[in-house]
Amino acid sequence: MTQVIDTARIGKKGYPRHYQAYGVEPPMMDAPEELPVDPASDPASPVEAFRIAIQSLLDVTAQTRHYDSGTTISTYVNSTNPVWAAEAQAFVAWRDAVWAYAYAELEKVEGELRPIPAIEDFLAELPAISWPDAE
Repeated sequence: MTQVIDTARIGKKGYPRHYQAYGVEPPMMDAPEELPVDPASDPASPVEAFRIAIQSLLDVTAQTRHYDSGTTISTYVNSTNPVWAAEAQAFVAWRDAVWAYAYAELEKVEGELRPIPAIEDFLAELPAISWPDAE
């Protein structure tokens, strides 16, 4: 099972808001193995099912670098810390490529030019992130 940061517990008893500054490991939880929605079971809203799954992928990917979410890592693009800035720039470029691909393919699904894929298969089609090398 994949472990992700439990953002709901940050800032609560035992986990300071800026736990990294105190040298404390973040609270962790098991990521759900099941994706939230099966698009084939609700053909009226397949795009929303994929949007949720893709956003979850973005957040989990940011959490692998100890950021709270995709939104959080994106705010570090202009950081004065070169490692954080490089990670954020790589993430933002990847995020943009993911959404560009996803929207183009989901438009095909909506136009019935492509069958509705399984979410897991669709996520596997998305571009892979290329993190900068650690210095």
